[in-house]
Amino acid sequence: MNKFTTKNNLKIIHAGGIFFNSYLIYNGEKYLLVDAGRKYAWKRLCRNLEAIGVNEDNLVALILTHTHFDHAENAARIKKRFGAKIMVHEFEAEYLEKGDSPLPAGTVLFTRLLMKLFGKKAQPMFSYQPVKCDIIVSDRLDLNPFGFNACILHTPGHTKGSLSIIVDDEIAFTGDNMVGVFKGRMFPPFGDDMPGIIRTWKRLLDTGCSLFIPVHGSPKARSILQKHYDKIQQKSVEGIS
Repeated sequence: MNKFTTKNNLKIIHAGGIFFNSYLIYNGEKYLLVDAGRKYAWKRLCRNLEAIGVNEDNLVALILTHTHFDHAENAARIKKRFGAKIMVHEFEAEYLEKGDSPLPAGTVLFTRLLMKLFGKKAQPMFSYQPVKCDIIVSDRLDLNPFGFNACILHTPGHTKGSLSIIVDDEIAFTGDNMVGVFKGRMFPPFGDDMPGIIRTWKRLLDTGCSLFIPVHGSPKARSILQKHYDKIQQKSVEGIS
């Protein structure tokens, strides 16, 4: 189980998942949960949370980086079981209330073709239990009033309403704007706005964070994100010249 501690003693705890990760942010008294994972993993997630010490008195909120099924399928269960408030971007609140978020476009030839052929047909398969959000995020939400030296940033790209969570200016949860599954590749195979993903990478690098945690795959050091960002920027320059 991955664990990290920031300079101000905020703890990051891997709460569950292998391909669809959920993480806790802990300030010594209260918890925030980042993403809720797949419904088939609910029992394991619930057991993990209870083993860590999460309960209805100390789970402040569930922050959804976006409302795709693999992030939000357990959102209603989290709210019912732990009483946590749900935070989501204003562009995605309606999707959450319907339990049905549009599937993203592909970003490479194979995934573009896949989504073009099967995306609309497959979408009904990925609906989930709807739930109403409690706190709407626009461009930025400061989490200090909740007891955490952290903030939520609007970082569109993978979806129009994607969010990232910045903890102690050290650790960033990036949702699906990057992946940590494939060696030598961080650009997500799916996303609605490819230039937006690159702009989000720049915004995340500008936070000064040293560690970036995607939902899919393992955390990545700043140097790795910087390398990938610089490589894409160089390709853009070469394409113009």
